[in-house]
Amino acid sequence: MNKELSIVMPCLNEAETLEICIKKAHDFFAENNINGEVVIADNGSSDGSQNIAITNGARVINIPKKGYGCALKGGIENASGKFIVMGDADDSYDFRNLNLFLTKLREGNDLVIGNRFKGGIQKNAMPFLHKYLGNPVLSFLGRIFFNLDIGDFHCGLRGFSKDAFNKMQLTTSGMEFASEMIVKSHLLKLKIAEVPTTLKKDGRSRKPHLNTWSDGWRHLRFLLLYSPKWLFLYPGLFLMLFGFICSTILVIIPIKLNNITFDVQTLLYTMSALLIGFQFVIFYGLTKVFAVTQKLLPKSNRFDTIFKYITLEKGLILGFLLVLTGIISSLIAVSFWSENHFGTLNFRATSRIIIPAAFIIIIGIQIILFSFFFSILGLKDDAKSN
Repeated sequence: MNKELSIVMPCLNEAETLEICIKKAHDFFAENNINGEVVIADNGSSDGSQNIAITNGARVINIPKKGYGCALKGGIENASGKFIVMGDADDSYDFRNLNLFLTKLREGNDLVIGNRFKGGIQKNAMPFLHKYLGNPVLSFLGRIFFNLDIGDFHCGLRGFSKDAFNKMQLTTSGMEFASEMIVKSHLLKLKIAEVPTTLKKDGRSRKPHLNTWSDGWRHLRFLLLYSPKWLFLYPGLFLMLFGFICSTILVIIPIKLNNITFDVQTLLYTMSALLIGFQFVIFYGLTKVFAVTQKLLPKSNRFDTIFKYITLEKGLILGFLLVLTGIISSLIAVSFWSENHFGTLNFRATSRIIIPAAFIIIIGIQIILFSFFFSILGLKDDAKSN
């Protein structure tokens, strides 16, 4: 028989606190007349946690593949509830106080996230670096990257519907699972709500599984990879604009600031900035298409229109025109050389032609290669849709 609510707890040697967590969950069911179940997603415990869970009326799902995300995915997939609430089995969250989560889910929200900063964090419940650096910074970046109004990206207590979870198609195996759930929900335009929740010091005598620096990096890496605009597009556009403006000025005349003169040597670097920025933008496009075709990111409404405007033919024409421009510029420089009987030339004058010409040829060739590869990715997407 299907349940209304499944409370899923990942477990790896939680014998000290598992019993009290399960009892609190059952108390919540009984006090609020909820048809529910407790699912323990065991990730290879060796301290008897499985027997403790079974003795206290929980259902144990053995998940052999290691990782916080793997354990939760396995438990959630085997849960029978219409709604799921996930939370750690270390007694840091009070499973008797889930009314706000269930109410929001019943109202039609797809994902309900706890906010520990609004609900209250007891003394010593969260390490100093997590409370004042890691969580605030990562949550801030998440809000900026994805335009989300979420105050606590990494709260481990959250609820969602089983249907919404199936739509998310989560893939990460570690602690970044929490970030992926929020990001995917937002990209899929699912309805997200946030409710205050409290965090108390966990009841374990051992150190937590969370590793401050490595898990923090995994969260940051995930946010960057799932936001290619911030990782590739915006830095690339900035470098291109900076490189183009500075290079244009330097081709015409040296730039003098007080006693400092920026000349053709600087032009080499500004043209390099333009080229690097262009490569960033190209990589953004390829990353975006690859992520969508591999279902790492959901397909947006604008995705199909990309292939209408960026075609192989247009790319080839633009690329060949740039290559031709570079070649013509190079021939002009050679004509100046021939006029000087192929002798010594004015280094600064010729460099203002040769350097841009060489970089224009390189950019033209890159556009040609990009157009071919972009079209290949487009053919793959077409094949999947047919």
